[in-house]
Amino acid sequence: MSSSHRGTSRFTLLAEAALAALVVLGPVALGGAARWVLWPLVALSGAAAVLAAVAARRQGQSLRFPLLAVPLAAGAVLCAVQLVPLPAGVLDVLSPEAAALRDFALVPMGLGGARPVSLDPPATWRELAKHVAYLLSFLAAVQVCRARLSRERLLAVLAFTGAALVVVGLGHALLGVQSLFGVLPWVDARPTLVTPFGNPNHLAGFLGLASTVALGLALTTRPRSRALPYALAAGAGGLGVVLTLSRGGIAFFVFGQALLAVLLLRRRRETAGRTPPVWARSAAALLGLLAVLAVGAYTAADRLWAEARSADSVEELRHSKVGLWPMMARTARAFPVLGMGRGAFEAAFPRYQSEPNPNTFTHPENAVLQGAVELGVPGLLLLAVAAWGFARLLRREGLDALELSALAGVAALALHDLFDFSLELPACAVAALVVLGAVARPRERERTGATKPGCVKPSAWVLGTGVALTGLALVALVPGRHHLSDAEAELAGLVTARAPESDVRARGQTLIDRHPSDYLLYRLVASAYAARGPEVAGEALAFINRALYLSPHDAVAHRVAARALLELGRRSQGFLEYRLAYEAGDLSVLQGEALRRVRSLEDLAALTPDAPEVAVRLLDSLGNTPGRLGAALAYSGWAREHFEGRPGQAALWAREARLRLRKSELPAAETACAEVERLEPESLDTHLLRAEVLRAQGRRDEALQTLERLLARFPGHVELSFTLASQQLDAGLTRRAKDTLQAVSPFLTDYAQRARLLSMEASCLEREGLLSRAVELRQTAARLAPGPDAWFAVARTQEALHRYDAAARSVHEGLRLLPAGSRKEAEAWAARLEAEERTRVDTRRKELTDDPHAQELQHLLGNTGGAGEAADIP
Repeated sequence: MSSSHRGTSRFTLLAEAALAALVVLGPVALGGAARWVLWPLVALSGAAAVLAAVAARRQGQSLRFPLLAVPLAAGAVLCAVQLVPLPAGVLDVLSPEAAALRDFALVPMGLGGARPVSLDPPATWRELAKHVAYLLSFLAAVQVCRARLSRERLLAVLAFTGAALVVVGLGHALLGVQSLFGVLPWVDARPTLVTPFGNPNHLAGFLGLASTVALGLALTTRPRSRALPYALAAGAGGLGVVLTLSRGGIAFFVFGQALLAVLLLRRRRETAGRTPPVWARSAAALLGLLAVLAVGAYTAADRLWAEARSADSVEELRHSKVGLWPMMARTARAFPVLGMGRGAFEAAFPRYQSEPNPNTFTHPENAVLQGAVELGVPGLLLLAVAAWGFARLLRREGLDALELSALAGVAALALHDLFDFSLELPACAVAALVVLGAVARPRERERTGATKPGCVKPSAWVLGTGVALTGLALVALVPGRHHLSDAEAELAGLVTARAPESDVRARGQTLIDRHPSDYLLYRLVASAYAARGPEVAGEALAFINRALYLSPHDAVAHRVAARALLELGRRSQGFLEYRLAYEAGDLSVLQGEALRRVRSLEDLAALTPDAPEVAVRLLDSLGNTPGRLGAALAYSGWAREHFEGRPGQAALWAREARLRLRKSELPAAETACAEVERLEPESLDTHLLRAEVLRAQGRRDEALQTLERLLARFPGHVELSFTLASQQLDAGLTRRAKDTLQAVSPFLTDYAQRARLLSMEASCLEREGLLSRAVELRQTAARLAPGPDAWFAVARTQEALHRYDAAARSVHEGLRLLPAGSRKEAEAWAARLEAEERTRVDTRRKELTDDPHAQELQHLLGNTGGAGEAADIP
């Protein structure tokens, strides 16, 4: 089963094959994001570790346990500790936040048993399996890479996998295919380079590592003719990094190449006179790779520039990943001892978001914060140990160009993870561990039987440990098969199907017991109760309070809470919840659902945020709602008093003036207009308001003169020009109205403005008696900005021309755009037009039948079908 003592064991070759399969598996499995990837990951890593141990035993070699294996092993231990169910007292000491969640949300539901530290146990089970798999694959790589050929083959697999990904991406681009292999469309991701990686940052990280490793292979392969494929793979990988348009990926890839150049220069100085010079070849390779990068950057220059401009200001940086770091750090401070649970960040983080955000954060996108949040202080210590172990490798004597390239690539990937989370997924994590294993391997000059620190004999106990760890990881995947999204989808399906609330609650409690920190599960149960009316509104409120405890900035939860409170008669609190829903990002809730439920001024006061501009919008909505003009005036008075002295008060006075004009209360409108003029005397809206007041007072000439003077001050102002042209038409100044419209035409910016211009020009033509031309303009306006009023205007003009059939068709066009409850009058209009058309046709038929001269005329015109066919002539 094995060759000579110095040969390569068949077990080593099998372990090598398992590791190569792992390197390829990650990218193929959607960059490691596919759910099914964990099962083959565990199986292959366990097989590789056991086979490598068997090979070492048969060859009489010691198994090396490098320092970098310590964080992996300790991370697995921490995951296991986080999954141990703890009594309430112990949990309160180790994780006060988990204990508070238990007491507030779970105990009232009857889920008061012992709870683990992890706030999402299934996710932590999956992370336990991943940590064990990573540990086994790293140890297997350390052993397998003792053989030079195995080491080169493994690194070559990584290099060519990266090149293959770039070829796949370029093929998709050349064929114009946006879905993966033309079969699998991306739902949320929009990658610029279509590969199995949906996230361009993760793709850039993998390609950067693969390209740097390929460069090292090109530098060390002899003869030079054999190095050409590696050089091409390095160039392809570098080109792929640029084409991903990942700003961080490109920046840290360039950093990796610069670090490699520094390391090669240092090595050249240290080995001067002792080894053959390779500096010229190294410089040529690096310059060639940089040339490829330059070509790629030139090819994608426009898109790269657009990406760079998206982060070119302090404000944009504040809303980027970096701007979220303080919020993530505050979250970490809440879990100092053992963290919130490895993998629990997605479920638990909404509890600690300090500002609303429509996106779901699955990771902090910073390796340090990831460790601090999920593992607490022990996680930071493990990161420190990993950094120390990497530094020891970097200071190791006798590193060749391939090993230096490998370390430079891993360093660039690790630093990139300060702004990303590519190492959280198996594709990049396994690749980095295999590369590190190739460098951390025992040296050929070390004695095979040495028992120095970090080495163990491959006894049966060691083999059994490897098998046991593999079994543990596979067992961990059983409870880890439950995913947050599946639980949410299952419960949402029950709520959508309007299942009985008892069934929803029973299933919801089971899922909540499994995912206790997922606010959406509580919200879904509350929604089921809220849809059943006031009888169960109390239950809805109880569940929605738990959802808001776990996600204080969830707008939908605030909306559900408002409905439940209104059902219970607690109106002030209910409208306050509507206000909180608005402040959490639901910008339509106030003018939509909330305003329809308002009954009093007190309701409106509770509803209004501390923002005058929102009060202005609410006032506009109230004023435009039939039958609520009195409520709008009362709210206007409250809002003006409430926001007195604040910016925006002039807008409130302006709304007050227009509301008074609608009620024909001219003295009050004059008073309000005077207040607007006092607050904003030079505003254009102030002058427009004055013109409206003058017009309402019967001083039309003064109003018209005011508008004309304003247009001289604000030439090209669209709204002002339309207002002036409308008043000129009303005053019978058709020619001046046409001139005003013609002057503003070059300043129009959208279809709606163009449609309005055409409608007003049609009104001018109607005043001049040119109805046929007016119809054409109105039809064009209706096509530019379709709406019932636009089509009804067309119909009215056609009716004036006695084109009853065409007018009826236009009315039907408008009918299709009307809501079902407001079609009665339009339907009656269409029926009248159709009756008029039938009457006209019958009259014409009778004329042709009774008048022989008319029949002869029809015959001469070529209409020989007789009187029956003549009836079809309009």
